[in-house]
Amino acid sequence: MAIVVKSQLLKQLSDCYPNFLKKDLKKVIEIILDEIKSSLKKGKRVELRGFGTWSIRIQKKRISRNPKTGEKFQIPEKKKIYFKMSKEIFKQLNLHE
Repeated sequence: MAIVVKSQLLKQLSDCYPNFLKKDLKKVIEIILDEIKSSLKKGKRVELRGFGTWSIRIQKKRISRNPKTGEKFQIPEKKKIYFKMSKEIFKQLNLHE
């Protein structure tokens, strides 16, 4: 499994766009990620066409149990981030070669 971290993304962008300063590219990445975070915090849906959408879903409170002791406890309601990939990415991932 390949994991992409911000530093790798920054390196790829700086390799593709050598005329831009690394600090400027880093700032662009941070602005994009901050906008996604702040929109999700406000409960708004975020869409990057051709990539996918992020939205917030509410996970209802529920009763769970500790598997070791069998003790029941309540898990409070919480927000979860839901991601749905675009049709284009879905098609690319599911091409049978």
